[in-house]
Amino acid sequence: MACEKKVYIIFTDTGTLFTRLIKLYTKQSYNHVSISFGNNLKEIYSFGRLNPSNPFVGGFIRERINVGLFEKAKCKIYSCTVSELEYEKMRNKVSQIKSRKDMYKYNLFGLFAIILNLNFSRNNAFFCSQFVATILKEKIGLLNKSPNLIKPGDLMKLKDLRLVYQGNLSLYPIESNEALIENNLALNIKA
Repeated sequence: MACEKKVYIIFTDTGTLFTRLIKLYTKQSYNHVSISFGNNLKEIYSFGRLNPSNPFVGGFIRERINVGLFEKAKCKIYSCTVSELEYEKMRNKVSQIKSRKDMYKYNLFGLFAIILNLNFSRNNAFFCSQFVATILKEKIGLLNKSPNLIKPGDLMKLKDLRLVYQGNLSLYPIESNEALIENNLALNIKA
């Protein structure tokens, strides 16, 4: 039997003015999405602000739980089980982008295109959900539309995702295993 791995999809609400403006359009609680390859979330990747004070200059970023906009962010974290081959393809795709991150830009035009439901693609440019969807596309049959048209809310509805944590991102139990995280989630949901 092939070895299975898990990737983690992190949905966040940072509460910034830009996030609140996006919420007016999407009517969704979480409008930023990232991907991680371990439940300790030590390596979180996305496309977003290169400078926390400027929402219009963005690109490929490595995010950290307790730094910058994430210090007070609310989140939902899901896991997705993938084959070892799919996992390696996903990691390799992120590594390729990371190694050439200066060539990549934030796809602000793509955000406007998605509002108009236009399947608009730019070379070396992503918005957060487009990036995560492009990486998740390595799992056969997971996505039912182009990554160019996927919003964070679309990703959250994928049937293969399993909620493992909800709450303040800074309180996520970094050194824990998934069983402990799921127990904490069960307690949070009952409370």
